[in-house]
Amino acid sequence: MKNYYTRNDWKIIEEGFRPEMHEASESIFSLGNGRMGHRANFEEKYSGKSLSGNYIAGVYYPDKTRVGWWKNGYPEYFAKVLNAPNWIGILVNIDGVELDLHTAKISNFRRELDMKEACLKRSFTAVLPNGKEIEVNTSRFLSIVNDELGLIRYSVKALNFDGNISFTPFIDGDIRNADANYDEQFWDIQASEARKGSAYLLAKTRKTNFLVCMSMEYEVYKNSKSLNPDPEVISTEKYLSNKINLEVKKNDTVGIFKYVSVLSSLNHSPEEIIPNGQKIAAAAKSKKYEAEFSEHKKAWEEKWLHSDIIIKGDEAAQQGIRFNIFHLNQTYTGRDERLNIGPKGFTGEKYGGSTYWDTEAFLIPFYLSTAPQEVARNLLIYRYKQLGKAIENAAKLGFNSGAALYPMVTMNGEECHNEWEITFEEIHRNGAIAFAVYNYIRYTGDSEYLAQYGLEVLIGISRFWKQRINWSDVKGKYVMLGVTGPNEYENNVNNNWYTNKMACWTLEYTVKAIEYVMENHPARYSEIVAATRFNHDSEILAWKDVIQNMYFPYSENLKVFLQQDGYLDKEQKMVSELDPAERPINQHWSWDRILRSCFLKQADVLQGVYTFEDEFDKDTIRRNFDFYEPRTLHESSLSHHAFIPFWQTGSATSTKPMSSTSEPHVWISTIIIMKSAKGFISPVWAGPGCRLFMVSGD
Repeated sequence: MKNYYTRNDWKIIEEGFRPEMHEASESIFSLGNGRMGHRANFEEKYSGKSLSGNYIAGVYYPDKTRVGWWKNGYPEYFAKVLNAPNWIGILVNIDGVELDLHTAKISNFRRELDMKEACLKRSFTAVLPNGKEIEVNTSRFLSIVNDELGLIRYSVKALNFDGNISFTPFIDGDIRNADANYDEQFWDIQASEARKGSAYLLAKTRKTNFLVCMSMEYEVYKNSKSLNPDPEVISTEKYLSNKINLEVKKNDTVGIFKYVSVLSSLNHSPEEIIPNGQKIAAAAKSKKYEAEFSEHKKAWEEKWLHSDIIIKGDEAAQQGIRFNIFHLNQTYTGRDERLNIGPKGFTGEKYGGSTYWDTEAFLIPFYLSTAPQEVARNLLIYRYKQLGKAIENAAKLGFNSGAALYPMVTMNGEECHNEWEITFEEIHRNGAIAFAVYNYIRYTGDSEYLAQYGLEVLIGISRFWKQRINWSDVKGKYVMLGVTGPNEYENNVNNNWYTNKMACWTLEYTVKAIEYVMENHPARYSEIVAATRFNHDSEILAWKDVIQNMYFPYSENLKVFLQQDGYLDKEQKMVSELDPAERPINQHWSWDRILRSCFLKQADVLQGVYTFEDEFDKDTIRRNFDFYEPRTLHESSLSHHAFIPFWQTGSATSTKPMSSTSEPHVWISTIIIMKSAKGFISPVWAGPGCRLFMVSGD
């Protein structure tokens, strides 16, 4: 995609239509408002290759897992964010010929994502097979103020004819997920009705029984004058629409405003969801598009005031960082503690829209730095409320006594990942969640969070770590066997340095947290002891023993921490020695060959050194970086220069983050940046005094 999109400080721009790039553009130009989102599908018909996508946060389907053979403890399903009923559609017909960008001759095509205003715009000229030429202009947005509301403005100008133009705004419930494991539909239609000027459709998810209601209102105009047409009502069980026929002369412009409410049973009772949806859509129509858009723009102006980063002298970097800030802000707003962040946001079905450890490791710091305190707090409360499920997850794998293993992938607290080595072995996710509690408190000063929520989570995670390690008589140390670190190019290894480090640190922090709550909140501490059956003396004594005697693989020769036991037994080659034609190796090598190589998807040791950089001197950081960087392929969105030594920094201007704490902060004024020709720069971590970014080719 290099140089395909025009560089611009505040916009992503596609000039000229290339069908082979359309699915990528549908993802790049996606919109969201925290409550819902959709891909940049065309409003009008498009018979070319496209991935339809309308998504509602928190609404999912437990698609039965497909595996070759079963293992005890294996998740029974993989949660899928659902492609919800399509509400954006507006069919356009010109004298009996349907507008279809796959069959029409297109010129002057421009698609524009205005990140400052969170609005998607599109314009083009089309010559249809019947020779009629039209000019089309569209814009749409998902209100960040009224987050159950989507609005579209669509206009058509007749360039070379007198005749008939028709609009057919619709809601279509006959949709599927492209990634359905068994090619089944995930929705049942419960109710639907179309009237002149409006329509609604109520659908229910199979198995999980979420209700979603989409209600549509619209208004039509000609040459800026509002019309009162007599539409044809079209209604089936799954498809609701009105067809509006408009007579035009050459150079006339006709248009339609479409107002749609999207409600779910997460926020509305079954009895009220239809009337509530109708009221919201009707109110938006009464208020008008421009008034809703004005409020929306003001809300985004406030978001940018606190989260923008200004990079001078590099337009590509400026565009890239704003692109990522934009997606973080439109994917999660923090209003609802039941919601979290899917790895792809609202851009597609990949990764199921589920919650991963990336939220705690990489995203919470962004919201800490740029949003009101309760936004990050709600992400932590999300995990607190799923502690019971984390204990159940651990129990399924043989752990006991309140040990908690948070899932690698989840929608409701249950593990639902579909790759066994990650489900069972990538247990470092527990450490990321514990560190997020610490990171939140050290940034906000909200130590009360420990007593209210955090300590119970830390105790459960610490119990897991204590049970997951074992004593090695050979080493005279505690060891951790059979894990996969963040570097997924090594599976089932012993003593992954990063995982051992996260486990040991968690135990140490939990001991300190217990001391704090005992001293400052004795009544609450008694409640926690009773609820968790915590044995203060014996458990803390056992944890301190682990802290003092944990084994960490280290090379005395090289003076570097080792990825895991036996890493130096591998043939030591540099990435520079690889044939570029064999990159990425996961597309060209067998998995066996990858596992036996020294090459890293990303360097776990550097992730750990970065996380705990205050523990290491400059020479230690430099030695480890110089050792692992030449062996790292960066074939991961978590990796590409995700660790850059602090002496390789550049300055930039940053706005002041919001905070609801009175404690002083060191305002972020330095960013660490590395660019890649193939990807955008993504925020990885933010903290007092610095902000780190990674480049993602995804």
